[in-house]
Amino acid sequence: MMQLGLFNLMSYKDNPRGVQGVIEDMRSMVLLAEEIGFDTAWFAEHHFTNYSLSVSPLMLVAHMAGYARRIRLGTAVVVLPLYQPMRIAQEIALVDRLTEGRLVLGIGSGYQAWEFDRYGLDVETRGQQLLAHWQFISDALTQGYTHSPDRFGQPLRTDFLLDTLQKPLPPLYLTSSNPQLIAQFQRWQATPFFTAGYRGTHKLQQMVADARLGWQQAGLDAAMPVAVQQYIHVCDNRQQAHAAAERALFVARMIAALRENTSVSEQAFIHAPALADEPSLETVSNNLMIGDAETVAERMLAEIRTLRPSHYNCFFQFGDMPIADARRSLTLFGERVVPLLEKELGPLTFRTARGE
Repeated sequence: MMQLGLFNLMSYKDNPRGVQGVIEDMRSMVLLAEEIGFDTAWFAEHHFTNYSLSVSPLMLVAHMAGYARRIRLGTAVVVLPLYQPMRIAQEIALVDRLTEGRLVLGIGSGYQAWEFDRYGLDVETRGQQLLAHWQFISDALTQGYTHSPDRFGQPLRTDFLLDTLQKPLPPLYLTSSNPQLIAQFQRWQATPFFTAGYRGTHKLQQMVADARLGWQQAGLDAAMPVAVQQYIHVCDNRQQAHAAAERALFVARMIAALRENTSVSEQAFIHAPALADEPSLETVSNNLMIGDAETVAERMLAEIRTLRPSHYNCFFQFGDMPIADARRSLTLFGERVVPLLEKELGPLTFRTARGE
């Protein structure tokens, strides 16, 4: 059974209730997704700009565990190079227990030089740091102890009382398709996670096809499960579709700015000019899952049949979309799109699977 997820980036653009409004909107969307029967709510990690207020996905997972009762809660992702591994290992274990085993652990190396610079870290070494930190974390959580140098460089054993409730670890997702990295995570059955942003279906299909070819050439399982993420907006007309596409471009412009030497105001707002060769709003809305319920269902079915994902992560409130528009889109998705998908694919939500 393919699972549905809800992605929370928590960008801040023009929310009328300010920063607190972004937080309240996130809660509202997660609880609505749970009501519809989504499997997982995911929380991003980014720092120091209005691109995202989600500075700690584990903290948000723990927070939402007190509101939501059934939906699983995931990190998308914990940027491991930014952490001290002894501390994050304990926090992962504690959060899995606070959620009573509902944690889904997404990890990654990060990519935004803007963030790494401000932590005094080299973004070019992020891949090596990801592997080194994960080795330490997985040892701590599965063996119960680690060896590390003390401040004088002498070997020091540390025993860990906390371990995860889920054994041997929570479900693991990895935002990389690199065959060398994937090979290192095979023993943990990590699911590679793909997103193409505003470029949508065509680019996403190309990314997954290229990854599967690379895995095959590296002697890995080319048919391994994958997770994908798409922007989704269910609406009634072209004006609404174009408004959603503009929100998607707002996110894309910020991503592009953060990859380069960007300008950020004293209030931490990114100066994000138009993209080079920026596509039209019509092109963007056609690239993404934007349209009426039948159009969205048709596009999703075609994509799912091609990519065969085990998890389909849905990004509804992108670009600080007004909460009324985002909730309406998610509601229509649950009422009209999900039944069309389930007619072809079988149960997709825990409500359908349990006959509720």
